[in-house]
Amino acid sequence: MVGPGVKRQDPGMSPAGPPSRRDLVLGLGLGLGVGVGVGVGVGLGGALTAGCGRERAGRDGRAAGPGDAVAGSASPAPDAVGSAAPAPAAASPPAPPPPSAGDAIRGPDDARFPSFTGADGAAITRRPIPSTGELLPAIGLGSWPTFDVGPDEVEGVLPVVAHFLARGGRVIDSSPMYGQAEAAIGRMLAAVRAAEPTAPDAFVATKVWTSGERAGREQMERSMRRLGVSRLDLMQIHNLLDWKVHLKTLRAWKEAGRFRYLGVTHYQHGAFAELEQLVRRERLDFVQLPYSVADRAAEARLLPAAAAAGVAVLVMQPFDSGALFRRVRGKPLPPVAAELGCSSWAQLFLVWLLGHPAVTCPIPATSRVAHLLDNMGALTARVPDAAQRAAIVRAVEA
Repeated sequence: MVGPGVKRQDPGMSPAGPPSRRDLVLGLGLGLGVGVGVGVGVGLGGALTAGCGRERAGRDGRAAGPGDAVAGSASPAPDAVGSAAPAPAAASPPAPPPPSAGDAIRGPDDARFPSFTGADGAAITRRPIPSTGELLPAIGLGSWPTFDVGPDEVEGVLPVVAHFLARGGRVIDSSPMYGQAEAAIGRMLAAVRAAEPTAPDAFVATKVWTSGERAGREQMERSMRRLGVSRLDLMQIHNLLDWKVHLKTLRAWKEAGRFRYLGVTHYQHGAFAELEQLVRRERLDFVQLPYSVADRAAEARLLPAAAAAGVAVLVMQPFDSGALFRRVRGKPLPPVAAELGCSSWAQLFLVWLLGHPAVTCPIPATSRVAHLLDNMGALTARVPDAAQRAAIVRAVEA
């Protein structure tokens, strides 16, 4: 289940020389207990290694373009050396304040950590969680298989998470099924918090994917340690595996304050009838399901059931595993794109989903900053009405 391999790179020592005690704390502490050497590719001198332009292959069907490289990853030019005679001695200026943890991680003008001032001041689409009314930004971030990376590969995808949060995103979804994704997310969120203390908190979701009560409890404890959280926003039962056993545990842990929300997921149409029954009969906060312009099966019964029961909907496979991009390759954007303020097919696909009132948050996955920024453009686009949604379908199917 591991995606395409990436050449590993030794983060190495800081050029400044042996690490100080503070640097060691920064370098080793960012993993929040997930192990020595976790520090998001942070060198012991406290600086992330270069190479954030090295991205894992995208899995959403879009080809890489020149905008996919991460700006700001090159080393700054060395200071010029002057040849003038030294000036007369003068009183020493006051010593500058010690660098913050963020300074040690970021470096000057590091585009891996953008300004955390919201989506450029623009209003973004938010959707309420029906069970509480809490508002969530309506575009999230999946992690399969894009974040299945080891400790020395995390710096290649760290900018995706940083830019996601900076552009107003909050929901990040994972699972123990996704290899090393949970641990990678924990490392990346720790790095963002250390580099930008004002960065907003993510809404972290993962799943239980095993059989048996004891195994489920142990797996959920392990997931929370990997993610670096003591209280999880959302725990879901992955593909309904042993759901009758796990749902009891999820309810108990939610009552105890360990989870804020609980839910269920499945990716197969054959499970939709069972998902519908659970949505209607159980006290769920979320359901996660596949839905896209190309796969509209959930519209028949499952989405209406979620709306009627007051269950939030996370949408997996919003691009139909990349098939949508292949279908529109070479096609110009239809006129409806300009009406909605969309500049790409990806944005059209995402706002089409938001045009269904039951949808809370699609969670596209990507390892490329350019694709992430494209997706996040849907947050500030207009939500289509029924006629505009129909126009998008016709443009795809033409």
